[in-house]
Amino acid sequence: MTSNDLVVVLPGITGSTLGVRGDDGSPASANLIWAPSAGAVWKLLTGGTSILTKALPEGIGDDHPGDGVEPVGLMPDVHVLPGIWTPIRGYDVLVKALEAQGYSRDGAGTAPSLIPYAYDWRLSNRYNGQRLGSVVEPALERLRAQGGAYADAKVVFICHSMGGLVARWYVEKCGGAEVTRKLITLGTPWRGATDALEQLVNGVKKGIGPLSVDLTAFSRSMPSLFQLLPEYACIAAGDGWAKTTEVSVPNVSTAMVADAMVFHTDLQAAEGARPASRTMTHLVVGVRQPSQTTVTLRDGRAYTSQTFGADNDYGDGTVSLTGAVGLGEALDTNLAVRVPEQHTNLQCNRVVLDQIQEILTAKPVRRRDELKDTRVRATVPDLVTPGHALEVGFDLESELGGDEPPRKAMAVTVRSAKGKVLARAEPTVRGGHRVARFADLPAGTHTVVVEGAEAGSTVRPVTSTTVVWPTASR
Repeated sequence: MTSNDLVVVLPGITGSTLGVRGDDGSPASANLIWAPSAGAVWKLLTGGTSILTKALPEGIGDDHPGDGVEPVGLMPDVHVLPGIWTPIRGYDVLVKALEAQGYSRDGAGTAPSLIPYAYDWRLSNRYNGQRLGSVVEPALERLRAQGGAYADAKVVFICHSMGGLVARWYVEKCGGAEVTRKLITLGTPWRGATDALEQLVNGVKKGIGPLSVDLTAFSRSMPSLFQLLPEYACIAAGDGWAKTTEVSVPNVSTAMVADAMVFHTDLQAAEGARPASRTMTHLVVGVRQPSQTTVTLRDGRAYTSQTFGADNDYGDGTVSLTGAVGLGEALDTNLAVRVPEQHTNLQCNRVVLDQIQEILTAKPVRRRDELKDTRVRATVPDLVTPGHALEVGFDLESELGGDEPPRKAMAVTVRSAKGKVLARAEPTVRGGHRVARFADLPAGTHTVVVEGAEAGSTVRPVTSTTVVWPTASR
């Protein structure tokens, strides 16, 4: 069952394919420059001619560089830029789930009720938020023009990761509040993410791991990556914590750091001044996964930690809970739905998909896995370089602390991007943690699932993604 609103899906950073118009007049969709699929990611990073290796113009701010790059569509499967954010599963599962509920991209002869919104994720979230209105508002008018139940249609945004920042800017700063009914964010870094700070300070240099190109200048030229910087005080400073604008952050543009902080504070001020921001927003956050939360700056490098002193708030493995909870809410806010899952898989998680359906229809959907009461905390490397094995470490919450209960039978499964099982192993115990080791995996982007090994297991599975780099560039 559908609502009568226009549903718009926004992916996270790197989650939209990019292309350029050809000299022969061919569309951008025929000349893709960012569309890695399965094991093809390294082809874009080893040729030296990809536009993704070229820095954006200095001082680009909230403008487009005029380089002919256009967003084309949402990434259908696993995608990653090593050293820039984290591997993400694609958006096909989410889009197909919405279509199964009756939303239509082509409209079947009528106006579309579902728009997968692709955007140039290199650019400022302010730019993409402004552009969002030029796509959404005409589509909403077409839907309303059908009359009847659609006459009062509004927009519902479903946003993964950075897509939530784009939608928030449109809603609060570009007039979108008037046409928006609901904002659903999945793992959005409302207050930023420590990973972005570590990546910008330390760089993504040639010769690190498999890279034969230097992505440092490219990453440090992206306004969007700066706008993922933590707004909260996360940098160790004496006996306390400082914000990025209160200390000298090495190796990066001070002006871009300051502008990113203004981006966050402007949004927070607008939301605080509009009470409806709270009633329209649904926060879905990943929890219980080891997540980098704070940073120590030393000798020109950033060193991350999962804790604030003795406190560990965890998160989704990429965005800590501190960064994921917005609207000035405390970490135990009732505005947030908490799902034990990794950032890479929130938009594909079955419980999350059920939650989205409930929000859209305002009708209860029976939750899956209600009896699965054991939660996994997993650490899966983003990248496995040649000559190294994939090591997946994890703990079960029911086995942490207190008297040691009987250990549950567990398994770790590695699947290709197409779903083929590549390997499955039972973990061993090392240093008090469970570890599964996989050697000789084929190169490619793979899905890693940590789950109970027995039928009827009460363990909630956790899914993540890793890239196994080829021995030689292909």
